[in-house]
Amino acid sequence: MSRAFVKEDGPDNAPLPDLPVSPHPNHVTPRGLAQLQARLAEAQARLATLRGRAERLDRLPEAAAERDIRYLEARLRSAILNDPAALPLEEVAFGLCVTVEDENGAETTWQITGEDEASAAEHRIAPQSPLARALLGARVGDEVQWRRPAGTASLTVTRIAAPDGGVEG
Repeated sequence: MSRAFVKEDGPDNAPLPDLPVSPHPNHVTPRGLAQLQARLAEAQARLATLRGRAERLDRLPEAAAERDIRYLEARLRSAILNDPAALPLEEVAFGLCVTVEDENGAETTWQITGEDEASAAEHRIAPQSPLARALLGARVGDEVQWRRPAGTASLTVTRIAAPDGGVEG
């Protein structure tokens, strides 16, 4: 295709809108901070690869990589590092692991982490989640009420531990 028929300032060349940044404080664990840094390095490498393409008529992948880099840089600038290894294991706090028992006797362990690190599948929850809000400040033996769409569940805190396995309770 002749370059004469390519519009240089088309919609695929405009910057993409920024990803929304959470209004909450950006608390991170050491693992969460390392993950953000790794994601930024990957996005920067992806952008360099995209810019090195011989055929660059489609600029949308580059715009997406630039948008991702802006988001990750903003998250790193606002990161507040909290090292759970330095915390006492007396009550549930950011970064610690907490094991709870439900009404049926089933136990589940959760870790309260930063928003970017949270993953329900990996049992890591953000501090703003209803479960984390119910657990924060609880001690071993405390019963908390977890308000969820399916109804309120009673959970008993059975163990508080550092991510490395230190335990209270």
